[in-house]
Amino acid sequence: MSRIDEVRALMMQAMKDKDKPRKDALSALLTALKNKAIDKRADLTVEEENEVVLKQIKQQKETLELTPADRTDIIEECNTRIAIFNEFAPKMMDEAQIEAEIKNCIAELGLETATMKEKGKIMKVLMPKVKGKAEGSLVNQVLSKILQ
Repeated sequence: MSRIDEVRALMMQAMKDKDKPRKDALSALLTALKNKAIDKRADLTVEEENEVVLKQIKQQKETLELTPADRTDIIEECNTRIAIFNEFAPKMMDEAQIEAEIKNCIAELGLETATMKEKGKIMKVLMPKVKGKAEGSLVNQVLSKILQ
């Protein structure tokens, strides 16, 4: 069962339950997934589906950051959508897993004592391995901590 079918089924259930906020969030996610499939002109892979979900979460977080504190309705809607989108998001790597992956990349590159000068080389090898599994900012923080 593809993610599109899964989201569609959950959206139908939310409509039956008269859960408007959940239905609206699932509808937005379904639209994003369908648009990506239309652009690709083929069925989406699991990685592409995860990418769409993570993009939707990121957009909601950005909206949340830009929203004034007195607009509680928008803040509440964004938080609800983030919670619903997280149901479909892939499990993200924690700091220990990221650190292990960084050490593997350093060993793979043959760097005995990595310094901040090699950060770009390490990131170039590391990011394709953790794409969609870890946030780039967290990867950057962990790498900086290791290189110091």
